[in-house]
Amino acid sequence: MLDINKIRSEYPILARKIFDRQLVYLDTAATSQTPQCVVDKICDMYHTKKANVHRGVHQLSQEATDCMENTREKVRRFLNADSTEEIIFTRGTTEAINLVASSYGEKLCNGDEIILTAMEHHSNIVPWQLLQQRKRIRINVVPINEKGELRQDIYENMFTENTRLVAFCHVSNVLGTVNPVKQMIEIARRHGVPVLVDGAQAAPHIRVDVKDLDADFYVLSAHKMYGPTGVGVLYAKKEFLERMSPYQGGGEMIGNVSFEKTTFAALPYKFEAGTPDFVGIAAFAEAIDYIDRLGIDNIAAHEQQLLDYATRRLMEIPGMRIFGTADHKSGVISFLVGNIHHYDMGMLLDKQGVAVRTGHHCAEPLMHTLGIEGTVRASFGVYNTPEEIDTFVDAVKKASALLA
Repeated sequence: MLDINKIRSEYPILARKIFDRQLVYLDTAATSQTPQCVVDKICDMYHTKKANVHRGVHQLSQEATDCMENTREKVRRFLNADSTEEIIFTRGTTEAINLVASSYGEKLCNGDEIILTAMEHHSNIVPWQLLQQRKRIRINVVPINEKGELRQDIYENMFTENTRLVAFCHVSNVLGTVNPVKQMIEIARRHGVPVLVDGAQAAPHIRVDVKDLDADFYVLSAHKMYGPTGVGVLYAKKEFLERMSPYQGGGEMIGNVSFEKTTFAALPYKFEAGTPDFVGIAAFAEAIDYIDRLGIDNIAAHEQQLLDYATRRLMEIPGMRIFGTADHKSGVISFLVGNIHHYDMGMLLDKQGVAVRTGHHCAEPLMHTLGIEGTVRASFGVYNTPEEIDTFVDAVKKASALLA
């Protein structure tokens, strides 16, 4: 289904050597590598189409604008949204969540409640805490069970007459848990509560259909989807965007400006102040085409095979502890070996050419729940192979023997 050798040839960085060892890149959950076709698109934009969008009558500006709006349509199709008016470009998932917290959040009042979960990334915690400082809202947190799954029984009973929003990740960046998003949204819908889904770890790996999920807000980042850095997306139902005030003010997002009054542009532009990263946005379209050519279901199947194989191999190691054993899991493994510190393990793996992430992974509250300071995290992309898993496991074994 997938020609992995051909796929790997599209990523020149994978031919690099680190400390005279062949690079094994297992940090895709932090940021994916970028195929040559996306890099070529960036170069083409700078070489042949660089001009500010939406503002010029000249040909270059019109071509750059067409590229940007072409991406908006491709994102719409990728998510199965109803309209491009529901697709807002941001700098990433973090800014998209901040936009909702600042704009939709302005409608919240003292005593209102929102529901988060114990497995959230800081990007889906801190914006709501900032809102809490301004509005004195209450934040309620859904706990997890011993497998790293959300306690659905507790979640169902957390709604009150004051609940105004639910926000949770589609896939945990630490545990790999794939949450039952559709079921959780259905529960919120019974209470008339809108839902924001952090899809940063889901969109590159599994099929996302915002209409089927019935998500009110869905956010993602291009740099985790084989695309450029600095580009993100907020999908939001039009009915919410029409009621929300702009997040930032400036050029592009206006209808008319005087010193007495400003009117705002139509959707989606009223939320896109200033010059966007139109080069990165244009290149994001190439990344979406790339995922479509490979097939998101093929990518998911390949990564599931890697996950299963890596889990089996790692469990051969004495003292191995894997955090996150949910029945439905994505291509992430967080682990510790005995009492070895995650940073020490990560350093020794790096010396053997294996790139993993160490620390709390911007999920410090989750680490407190697990009773640890941090983990070593290996995460997979479409370009990884079983042979790389073997190299990784051998490196963990060597590091464990040195640090024991």
